[in-house]
Amino acid sequence: MNKIVVKGGIPLQGEVQIDGAKNAVLPIVASALLATEGVSKFYNVPNLSDVKIISNLLASLGVKISYDQQEKILEVDARDNLKNEAAFDFVSKMRASFLVMAPLLVREKVAKVAMPGGCAIGSRPIEQHLKGFEMLGAKIIQDGGYVEAHAPEGLNGTTIFFDFPSVGATQNVIMASCLAKGTTILENAAQEPEIGDMIKFLKKMGAKISGENTSRIVIEGVEKLHGAEYTIMPDRVEAATYMIAAAATKGDVVVKGARYEDNVALVSKMREMGVEIDVLDNAMRVRNNRDSLKPIDVKTLPHPGFLTDMQSIIMVLTLLADGVSTVTETVFENRFMHVEELKRMNAKIRIEGRSALIEGLPRLEGTNVKATDLRAGAALVIAGLISHGETTISHIEHIDRGYVDIENKLRKLGANIVRIEE
Repeated sequence: MNKIVVKGGIPLQGEVQIDGAKNAVLPIVASALLATEGVSKFYNVPNLSDVKIISNLLASLGVKISYDQQEKILEVDARDNLKNEAAFDFVSKMRASFLVMAPLLVREKVAKVAMPGGCAIGSRPIEQHLKGFEMLGAKIIQDGGYVEAHAPEGLNGTTIFFDFPSVGATQNVIMASCLAKGTTILENAAQEPEIGDMIKFLKKMGAKISGENTSRIVIEGVEKLHGAEYTIMPDRVEAATYMIAAAATKGDVVVKGARYEDNVALVSKMREMGVEIDVLDNAMRVRNNRDSLKPIDVKTLPHPGFLTDMQSIIMVLTLLADGVSTVTETVFENRFMHVEELKRMNAKIRIEGRSALIEGLPRLEGTNVKATDLRAGAALVIAGLISHGETTISHIEHIDRGYVDIENKLRKLGANIVRIEE
């Protein structure tokens, strides 16, 4: 089992480059399955385990796929007929794999996809996905851990209201609607920047979509889509991780690729705490020389609210506040698993329902902890950076799902951090 070992107490200094967004590249690569002409070529594709999983999944469906890790270029050729079944072995490893449902349904008129997996951060049901497919005219059958969708006559545009602005459901239904007959209107759609990034790519493929980055998205169905070239947006969660790490260690770091418009809620909360943040051209500079920060209240919400993926990492920053901060999780019901690990490091945190009350300014002590999920793992790395002594983090395969070379990037900023392969 591989581990990351961190020795704390060193302020981070320098520049760090953010990679392409995990939460953008996965749905965008899935949407490339819609192209029956040409090849799609993607730039700024991060070398992540999740990218490998979806690449292997697409290959199992009959797609020709190649990835240049050095150049970060991924090519997808989906012109041949596709297999219409996405096997459990792939989909169970990563929730985003369920996003192949729409392209397979549109292309092959029938799709069979295993129920999705991913981080164990709570129930993330697919009812909104299935409701959208049914509204478009598909027949849905759930049996034995698989979902089957049938649309032998194709799909027909309609108006769909999402009960909750689900990111995955919005993405799946957008893809399904691109080649449906007529016009589809999505109401209460998710507004995350990664959805906007997918829409930009689909439009380059020939899709007719308006309303990106709003809660009302209109899709006019077209006859066919073609391959296109596209550069994946920078990862706003990775950017947030290094921004918070810089502030927590009382450092001075330029986070290259961090876009203010993608992180407005985060920047606002960090400034509220007293952290200095300068918005630069396609970058942000984060500085903090305060002995203590101000406590804050944070509530996770769908975009443009505070992103749930950033909840665990900003919680570490609140440990440096002079007073009690409150972090409330409204999106997932099981996303405080990192709290017990932080308490092992002497953090003073109390859970009350969906809220965590964090008492600031404890003396964090390095110890052995485990990454319970992707973002919890990142939070523990930051906690290790500000702890006394040595912190050993296990189960780092979770971290590798969303961060490229996290230990090397931090080491270049001055951190004492190593990966131990066992």
